[in-house]
Amino acid sequence: MNWTVYLSGEIHTDWRQQIKQGAEKLNLPVTFCSAVTDHDASDAAGDVLGAESNNFWRDHKSSKVNSIRTRSLIERCDIGIVRFGDKYKQWNAAFDAGQLAALGKPYITLHDESIIHPLKEVDAAAMGWAQTPEQVVEILSYVTTA
Repeated sequence: MNWTVYLSGEIHTDWRQQIKQGAEKLNLPVTFCSAVTDHDASDAAGDVLGAESNNFWRDHKSSKVNSIRTRSLIERCDIGIVRFGDKYKQWNAAFDAGQLAALGKPYITLHDESIIHPLKEVDAAAMGWAQTPEQVVEILSYVTTA
């Protein structure tokens, strides 16, 4: 079986690349997918629908256009990895975790110990909490090849 792994969350570090490289090194039967990780492109996704003078409506349109991708990929994935960084609040990642949970999709959270408390509900629904991309790769190796 080839597993589809949805990578959600923080876009300011190379955690996605680390997981992809680790999986490739172990030749794991996984395919990765993700939301758009180009911040400017994501913010402008709805601009094609017309200019807005109010940022709420610009964000609203872009969110809907972006959700075409994220919703479809989450519905088709086998497992999600949801990364929370400590520099920015990833509300979208929390929403993705909620969607994964609502759909009965297993997911792993990836964050450091300093934000355990604000993520307690998100972590409670997760199948695992990892602190490093290497731990995620180890879990993926176990579940896809054991």
